[in-house]
Amino acid sequence: MSGWRFTLKAPPALRVDLRGVTPTALAEMSAAEVERLPVGYGNASVPLAEFFRIEPHEKRDALLFDGDLSRFDRVGWKMAGGSIRVTGNVGHHAGGGMSAGELLVEGRAGLLAACEMAGGKLTVQGDVDDFAASTLPGSMDGMRGGIFIVMGNAGTRFGDRMRRGSAIVHGNAGDFLASRMVAGTIAVGGRVGAHVGYGMRRGSVVLASESASFGMAPTFVPAIGSAAVIWQLLARHLAQQGGPFAGLPGRRIDRHLGDLSAGGKGELITAQ
Repeated sequence: MSGWRFTLKAPPALRVDLRGVTPTALAEMSAAEVERLPVGYGNASVPLAEFFRIEPHEKRDALLFDGDLSRFDRVGWKMAGGSIRVTGNVGHHAGGGMSAGELLVEGRAGLLAACEMAGGKLTVQGDVDDFAASTLPGSMDGMRGGIFIVMGNAGTRFGDRMRRGSAIVHGNAGDFLASRMVAGTIAVGGRVGAHVGYGMRRGSVVLASESASFGMAPTFVPAIGSAAVIWQLLARHLAQQGGPFAGLPGRRIDRHLGDLSAGGKGELITAQ
């Protein structure tokens, strides 16, 4: 089956829920079936064709969205394969719960991007709002796998309760970065806010900016043992992202362990 191109007709007055609009779900549908696919609009369900001009696309298992989707939530929600590309902004929950495939947002994303993501790759070329790579309200586990790349800045609580995977921010990050982190890797290329690693239990946080200054919590203590070999493996992996991470393998590090107030054994690494 071919893929599909969706061209936005006009910005909607209310928020639209695009859950269920994934490459796997649409793979065997006809054009008429795709046009009639119901999506949430406020407290009602309306056909997808109300918002988009829909055309077949030659690339198999691919969905292309053209337009500003700032009022469209759950783009790529629980996608399990294929690819989605958005040439504009997206709303909240982008890539939430995705387990495979690739989602590219050529703009910014709203709240809770990559929340409870379990696999695949999500790239946001702009900024992301608060609680990205974190947990849904009422859940215990945040991002659980995959690769999440933010080319811009991230809001507060980035990686809250993160359990697995790699989350990389090329720009700045807000307060409570990696709060209550359980495992995984977070790397930030720019400045960070207050309370980095609050309640952190395990995992690695890498701050790549040589000029980054923040108040290290007293519940993080200097690491005594050497981690030179592990650092080289991690640094080379992050260096593939380029930008502020390109020179990491050749830089020395300052490494702290914590958060001891939560019995944590995580590591907070600042490259110098």
